[in-house]
Amino acid sequence: MKKEHFTLILLLIVSYAIYRLYEPFWMSIIVAILLAISTHHIQMGFITLTRSRLWGSTLSTLLLALLFFAPLGYFLFHFSLMLQHLDPTTLSTIDLKLRSWVSHLPPALSRIEPKIEASLAGFNPAELSQHILGYATLIGSFAMSFLSGAIFILIFYFIALYYGSNIFEFFKRSAHFPQQESTLIMFEMRSAMSVVFYSILATAVFEGALFGIAIQYMGYNGLLFGIMYGFASLIPVVGGVIMWLPFTLFEFSLGDSENAIFIALYTIIVISVIADTFIKPVIIKVINQKLIKPQEKINELIIFFSIIAGLSTFGFWGMIIGPAITVLFLTLLRITETQNEDSFH
Repeated sequence: MKKEHFTLILLLIVSYAIYRLYEPFWMSIIVAILLAISTHHIQMGFITLTRSRLWGSTLSTLLLALLFFAPLGYFLFHFSLMLQHLDPTTLSTIDLKLRSWVSHLPPALSRIEPKIEASLAGFNPAELSQHILGYATLIGSFAMSFLSGAIFILIFYFIALYYGSNIFEFFKRSAHFPQQESTLIMFEMRSAMSVVFYSILATAVFEGALFGIAIQYMGYNGLLFGIMYGFASLIPVVGGVIMWLPFTLFEFSLGDSENAIFIALYTIIVISVIADTFIKPVIIKVINQKLIKPQEKINELIIFFSIIAGLSTFGFWGMIIGPAITVLFLTLLRITETQNEDSFH
């Protein structure tokens, strides 16, 4: 057996062993690498400011923890406590108010009255309260699991920032990957992932803040529900509905129709129409012009569908993984096309 063949077989065996060894951490490692690629511009800014790669990587890690993981952990913890202390009589009140409201629907909505009554027929407040307690326990355990996962992601994220360029160069030399193709792949990945990450962050912070201010004005925990709306807004099409509709129904059940109408109209007009349709694209455009070169274009429709596909396939982190897989696939197709044109000529 040739020495090269023996080395290749040994490498495959050890690679499989490495895969099994780090199997519980692969999702955290992949997410950390993609986040490091997405926030490369931020790290470069900190390195320029501190003149230290160590401090630049450290400050980038702290910023990610503060802006992304801390709000999500706060939401999971407080939402679990809120469900555990939910008063069952509140659900009964909502049930009675909804039934009363349905019985007094205007003639224009009489057609949907049987469907609403059929839905309410299976609504059991006592049974639902028991389910909610079970969900609260699940959310609490998920919060602990998320916290441990977030710690690993932050650790791998710091490693990817601090040693990323050295690791990338090492694998490029080991695999004998051409310089031009590897540069193109990294360029396209960095461009696309930066657009996705900053768009996600801008959407969550901006729309969450708008919703939180309105909810705080109504007497609720604006920080908690603002964070909830921020993450809900990441769900395409129905994100905002799953937040403002329960508030509207709850306020109607309390007999406060003014608050119910206010939160519904405010969310639809101010957040969904004005902020989401007109203001958010301007914010994203400004961010991208400041942090990303203007000639780095990306098809928003492709990114939109890749986020939907990622969320449905990989869960929460699919909004990062989906676009990354799509961009890598399109980049490899572009490289293949270029190679075929060169070989033809």
